[in-house]
Amino acid sequence: MKEFDSLENYKKTKKLIDYKDRRKTRVITYKNMGFMSGLEVHQQLKTEKKLFCRCPAGLYQRDDDYDAEIVRHMRPTLSELGEYDGTALMEFKTKKNIFYRIKYESACTYDIDDTPPFPINKKALNIAMEITLLLKLSIVGELHITRKQYLDGSIPTGFQRTAIVGIDGEIQLTNKKVRIAQLSIEEDSCREVEDIGHNRIFTTDRLGMPLIETVTYPDLKTPDEVEEAAQYIRYLTRSTNKVRTGIGAAREDVNVSIRGGRRVEIKGVAKIKWIPELTHNEAYRQKALLEIKRILNERVKDKKDWQISYRDITYDFNQKYIPIDNKAKKNYRMVVINLPKFKGLLSFFTQPGRIFADEISDRLKVISCIEKPNMYHSEELKPFLSDKNREKLRDFAKSSNQDAWVLIWAPEDDIKTAIETVEERCKLAFEGVPNETRKALKGGITVFERVLPGPDRMYPDTDSEPLSIDDDMIESIKKDLPEDIHLIIRKLKKWKVPKDEFKYILSKNLYPVIKRIVDDFGLSPVYVSTLFAHKLKAIEGREKPDAVFSYNRVYDLISFVNKKKLKLDIVKYMLPIAYQHPNMDFESILLTIGFKRVNEENILSLIPDLKAKFKEIKKSENKMSEVRWIMGQLLPIAVGNIELKRLESILKEMTND
Repeated sequence: MKEFDSLENYKKTKKLIDYKDRRKTRVITYKNMGFMSGLEVHQQLKTEKKLFCRCPAGLYQRDDDYDAEIVRHMRPTLSELGEYDGTALMEFKTKKNIFYRIKYESACTYDIDDTPPFPINKKALNIAMEITLLLKLSIVGELHITRKQYLDGSIPTGFQRTAIVGIDGEIQLTNKKVRIAQLSIEEDSCREVEDIGHNRIFTTDRLGMPLIETVTYPDLKTPDEVEEAAQYIRYLTRSTNKVRTGIGAAREDVNVSIRGGRRVEIKGVAKIKWIPELTHNEAYRQKALLEIKRILNERVKDKKDWQISYRDITYDFNQKYIPIDNKAKKNYRMVVINLPKFKGLLSFFTQPGRIFADEISDRLKVISCIEKPNMYHSEELKPFLSDKNREKLRDFAKSSNQDAWVLIWAPEDDIKTAIETVEERCKLAFEGVPNETRKALKGGITVFERVLPGPDRMYPDTDSEPLSIDDDMIESIKKDLPEDIHLIIRKLKKWKVPKDEFKYILSKNLYPVIKRIVDDFGLSPVYVSTLFAHKLKAIEGREKPDAVFSYNRVYDLISFVNKKKLKLDIVKYMLPIAYQHPNMDFESILLTIGFKRVNEENILSLIPDLKAKFKEIKKSENKMSEVRWIMGQLLPIAVGNIELKRLESILKEMTND
């Protein structure tokens, strides 16, 4: 048995072993489930203009600030093979009125497909090529712009112009390499403001902004790996200093499946830290749906024989239930639907706080445009209707002991779609996991967003000519590539930088300025990284600069302190002022903090009098209390004139004499 030199070391080692065991158990669990995941990472590029027009990029409008409004309706058309796309049919069922709120300064006639595209933004293409090379992708010899169908109304034309820039690359994670399928450059979609009932509202300020999409293969086998890959790609793009940051500038779509399930796309993950919980919950949602499939197929020998029945009812329960009360007053039709052999399945848990009935309710909201609450069912976990009224509904639905029933309400125009939606989702339960796109919500849960688009959603853009990419273009970009992220991480580890500082350093792309400071001034990497990742991070959390702050200002501050032959401790006193007022010169900052040049000997000469004063006021008999008190008295004149650690050491020696 291993011996430990202290109980504390034993506890630390045991905690590490426990963590490794838990991690190993999780990995085995996901492997047994057949967990697979891939990423689609969308990142806005930092350009002055949009991708296919000359409108300014990055001018955001308030939701209620617009100069014009356009309304459009989507309708399906037959493909060349005489088929309808599933997403198109679903969107058509919704009968949505799609409103676009336009601000003249950030949109033009191109955005609504009244003007052909301009040539692609060359600056955006160069940035995309730089990131392509960092991902070790092979750049295509000729750029072909295609149209990708977007049928949810987020792009007024119904398609997005996109082009593949590179294929077959890889990134290096902690324990494995992850293959990158491709990187595309494309135009961003509209920003959704509201989606209630049959009305969906967008603003066009974000529309057309240059965007890259990085797509991985489904090589990620645990939720932790998915998060790590997303963070890696985020750090990599930010290392160029040529991408936008802030809310909505980067968005992740996560594809998840387990053995026996199907690919489900979790759309628009706003924060990378949500990914582990979202992917974990999706894996177990699919596991729950597969169990429901097993139960149903045991109960129903031939699913072709399974069918719903429904009846209109009049609301006369003599009991207050606000959702039904309100709809009855609006003369909504109310229909009770019997679901044969579904007993116990509506209340089957699928996600934290959610059951299979929520799968139906989500689709009623999206497809039938009935806002929640939009249904009541026989297995409500918190039933609001009395047992008597629930029994009345069961009898009215002609529901047997093996059945379940749902009560839905909708306007006359929507009730047919609502009934079809309930029936369709229940029939899909026999298949297990439907192919669908789901929306990520805070808390790690997802809701139905739309049916997954068909595979043939891309076709050539006849308005755009192919663009050759020659070797000279590639070689010129290669000259100024930043260092690989996995090499930077390796360097930070070698420097013994605390691991909790990595995220801040990499997300802010601070490694280059930290390295410059370390190399040019011979400072400890741990000191410099901590100055940024703790001191500056804390300042950012509580202060707001009156101008644009550049992290290179920290380099300039240390250079100033070095040239003035001041002690390094003064940096952390000057830094808050330097951050709040980025244009203030450093001499003025010294005046602001009250710095004065004082000789070391003069500072040390004050110690005997301070020791005597401390004894006179009898603050404490504790020697360290005396040291701290004297340090506090000397601090205003000591900072910048004498190293504080050296001063403390001198005080300790003198106090012990």
